[in-house]
Amino acid sequence: MMETIQTAREKTEEIESLTLSKKATLSIESRGRVQPIDDSTLRTCFQRDRDRIIHSKAFRRLNHKTQVFIAPEGDHYRTRLTHTIEVSQISRTIARVLSLNEDLTEAIALGHDLGHTPFGHVGEDALQEMGLDFNHNEQSLRVVDRLEYEGKGLNLTHEVRDGILNHTKEVVPETLEGQIVRIADRIAYVNHDIDDSVRAGIIEEEKIPKATIEYFGKHHGLRINAMVKDLIESSHTCDAIKMSDRGWQILLELRSYLMEKVYNRSPAINEDEKAKNIIKALYGYYFKKPDELSDEYKRFGDEKVSTKVADYVSGMTDRYAIRSFEKLFVPRSWMV
Repeated sequence: MMETIQTAREKTEEIESLTLSKKATLSIESRGRVQPIDDSTLRTCFQRDRDRIIHSKAFRRLNHKTQVFIAPEGDHYRTRLTHTIEVSQISRTIARVLSLNEDLTEAIALGHDLGHTPFGHVGEDALQEMGLDFNHNEQSLRVVDRLEYEGKGLNLTHEVRDGILNHTKEVVPETLEGQIVRIADRIAYVNHDIDDSVRAGIIEEEKIPKATIEYFGKHHGLRINAMVKDLIESSHTCDAIKMSDRGWQILLELRSYLMEKVYNRSPAINEDEKAKNIIKALYGYYFKKPDELSDEYKRFGDEKVSTKVADYVSGMTDRYAIRSFEKLFVPRSWMV
């Protein structure tokens, strides 16, 4: 009888079955893809999803999209890409310690912000002020389902799509891995926004809420480590991913502090209205002239004009949006 040779993928799936928690989402138990495909001999379904996201155009564009500070002077401020990498790192650490599926967690983390507009949440607000029902989590799912790969989408697994869609807002992800990303996202941005705000001279690290310093620590690395430990200790014996009641309350208070001191009142806010005006002007222009959209977006003939234009504008990087605005609306010098 010929011996069956086990593939690399099958070995990984076996290792998952033997080593991961009973609460983990096993690759072999995935609910699959909308369009079924043959299994890889090398990678599990979640590893393939991770790789598809990393190689997508939307992922590369994150490098030139705002996290919080629009057009900051300096090379060390976070972008949407570095935020995504930090969320991935925090999420993978938590998944590993809790013996959950690290590959699924990583794929969700890397894809969770693909639908963000230029200029961060300011761009999202601008589209909503134009009357659009636009939310970056829903747009992230649209990017992987519809817009990427020449309009074919990335055809990701159900579990990754669920985690991307539900990393924010009211609905909680179906998997524990998705729940990890949901909280790791908040841990990441609260801490790196403090770090960037201190670097920008907007706040002083010594003046962040006293409860935060006493419970989580005074410095960036200490705080992240303490928050991750709090979450792990509160989650390992339950059927949900959560922080302790006290830890979660302090995290929310820290976010409120940032809302007051940074998001709504910092000097960087002076640029927000300018950024909104760029997004609104671009949306208005292409809505009136959809034939001038790039071919990549005109191919969706069955979509409403408002949807195609929102796809195009939200997919822009900060610098491309600025260049497009200047080309369309800023007079150029000329000579007779």
